[in-house]
Amino acid sequence: MKRISLLVVLVLIGSVLTTQILGKSKTNLPPDKYEKIMFLIGKMLSDGHYSPQQIDNAFSKRVFDRYLTELDPEKNIFLKSDIASLRVYETKIDDELTGAPILFFKAVGHVFTTRVQESELLCQKILSNAFVFTSAEGVVLNADKLDFPLNEAEREQRWKNKLKHMSLERYAEGIEVNKKAGEKDGKNGKHAVELEKEARDKVGKIMARTFDRFRNKFNEDDKFNLFVNTITTTMDPHTEFMPPVDKRYFDEEMAGQFYGIGATLQYDEGSIKITSVVAGSPAYKSGQIQSGDIILKVGQAEEEPVDLSGFMTTDAVKLIRGKKDSEVRLTLRKIDGTIKVVSLIRDRIVQDEGYARSAVIQDNGQKIGYIYLPDFYADFENPNRPRCFTDVANELVKLKAEGISGLVFDLRNNGGGSLYDVVQMAGLFIGEGPIVQVKDRDRPATILKDKDRAMQYDGPLIVLVNELSASASEIFAAAMQDYGRGIIMGSSSTFGKGTVQRNIGLDPQYGFSSTNAELGTVKLTLQKFYRVSGGSTQLKGVIPDVVIPDNMEYLKFREKDTKESLPWDQISKTSFITWTPSYQKDSVVAYARRRISSDDLFQLISSTSLFLSKQNEQTVSLQLDAYKKAQEQIRNAVKQLEALQQNRNPMQVNALQGEENRWSNDKPKQERFERWLKSLGKDIYIEQGVKTMKDMIRESPTTAKRA
Repeated sequence: MKRISLLVVLVLIGSVLTTQILGKSKTNLPPDKYEKIMFLIGKMLSDGHYSPQQIDNAFSKRVFDRYLTELDPEKNIFLKSDIASLRVYETKIDDELTGAPILFFKAVGHVFTTRVQESELLCQKILSNAFVFTSAEGVVLNADKLDFPLNEAEREQRWKNKLKHMSLERYAEGIEVNKKAGEKDGKNGKHAVELEKEARDKVGKIMARTFDRFRNKFNEDDKFNLFVNTITTTMDPHTEFMPPVDKRYFDEEMAGQFYGIGATLQYDEGSIKITSVVAGSPAYKSGQIQSGDIILKVGQAEEEPVDLSGFMTTDAVKLIRGKKDSEVRLTLRKIDGTIKVVSLIRDRIVQDEGYARSAVIQDNGQKIGYIYLPDFYADFENPNRPRCFTDVANELVKLKAEGISGLVFDLRNNGGGSLYDVVQMAGLFIGEGPIVQVKDRDRPATILKDKDRAMQYDGPLIVLVNELSASASEIFAAAMQDYGRGIIMGSSSTFGKGTVQRNIGLDPQYGFSSTNAELGTVKLTLQKFYRVSGGSTQLKGVIPDVVIPDNMEYLKFREKDTKESLPWDQISKTSFITWTPSYQKDSVVAYARRRISSDDLFQLISSTSLFLSKQNEQTVSLQLDAYKKAQEQIRNAVKQLEALQQNRNPMQVNALQGEENRWSNDKPKQERFERWLKSLGKDIYIEQGVKTMKDMIRESPTTAKRA
């Protein structure tokens, strides 16, 4: 029933949008592709968005400023005079969203292309001369503190500071490497002049690749897609425009499966290198592809191949993946230097290492279960394929068979996913009841409930979260917290994404029913999440019962740090029955807080993360001695952390019975699995979860019951 209700929402929205955008006739859409997309986007935002801003001159100005910053985030390409000349368009973008000719992004594109060409020549000129790292200069790395350069001279100085800083980083590193090499073999090593030249050459190669990317992978379509996405994310950060190739990639990542060749790629010195081949995949079966091969071109069957010069890994992956049984041709430079074209037929590749997995932590005769869930994955096109709810349920069955006394459920870095699955998953830990409230734009909140009275797991529960736990992760953590079902541990708050998006294709002729439309897809914010206790998870996120310091605390990337985010609010509490644990939750939480606050390592993590965040805001010296001194301070802080962490005894973490060699037919995957188990034993946050779990177990002579 829950899935049907979500589909009904989509059908209703598609019907409403079709009527409002096209009326009774389908002939009033602009003929040009770009204008058609802009028109449909404008209507979709105003008629479908959960909390639409007025699309007027003020909105247009915000988009204007953001697009220029998106194109030139470091503010070293455009001149201030460019911005002034382009302001003739700053109140025209709202008109372009209602059918006016598309002029702004094209005008910006012409200026941008010219300035990029100038910047490339400028970089070459600057890097042709040696840098002297003795003067008391500095560079501001935080572009938010900068305006666009006033004139060409200021732009040149900005580039000089940037390139000098990049060279200084490599020069200082070269000095250290040279010094160690000299100490090892007793030789004098390289001269400072040679080291400086090597540093500049490395920076030159980086910049050459950067400008090569501008030429080869930033055409008019790319600029337009960025422009449209700037418009949608100005409405709110999670309303996004996806051209067809990006939408397909998004679906594959959500499903954990795709059709490809089965090779892992890595960006390496301007090239796309194959680093490993999946056993049993098309690449493996061909016998012609091996680790170390460089992919020069990608062709779709007999079509003209695309040169990958300037491409990043993600761009290359999008070209290589495609429909099942379709042909892709790779032009490779083999390890021996020969060039070879290899034809492969795409097949299903399952990313099973990204699915839920579990382990058992042994502690003084007790077994603590551990489940890691990287995201709330689901294949929306095929419900018979793996999905996180059923996978977690299966892991719970296996852990219970191991005789665990408690469970640590790890949702750190889990960015969310399927709403249906999080509702079902929360039901594994409670008897029955509401899990989350979901409110539409013009209707009262809908309560999504778990209707199954059975519980898959009724023992003590710890949920680990951090700043990157978002959306569905926050729904789960909030439900467990509101029910009193377990103890939430982690950073000072989760991400704070309390909005719901649905993918709606720009296909009015089909009633906006296709999520893979030729014009693209909009991931549109349609609803908002509310806890069963009434408060939204939006902006504030979930505040853990036990806060554990981490090194991301002072980095500004949470929902509350984005000015376009929707506000926090609350609605009425819904009726639910809280859990009555057999342990004293207040006592257990107090134990954990005292333990963490008195732990030297976590005290150091807290102070070090604050120190490092302040370094990012300061002007960086371009004088060698001052730079080395600042870097030494940072290294010393990191060394202190590493030293304290190395002194801690690792926990004993084992694979489940029968799964010790679960990937024995794929040696690299088996080795990664064994490294994962080893890393769990050294994870200081899991360790705190286990210690708190032991307190819960010690105070839990009987199984918890509901009131």
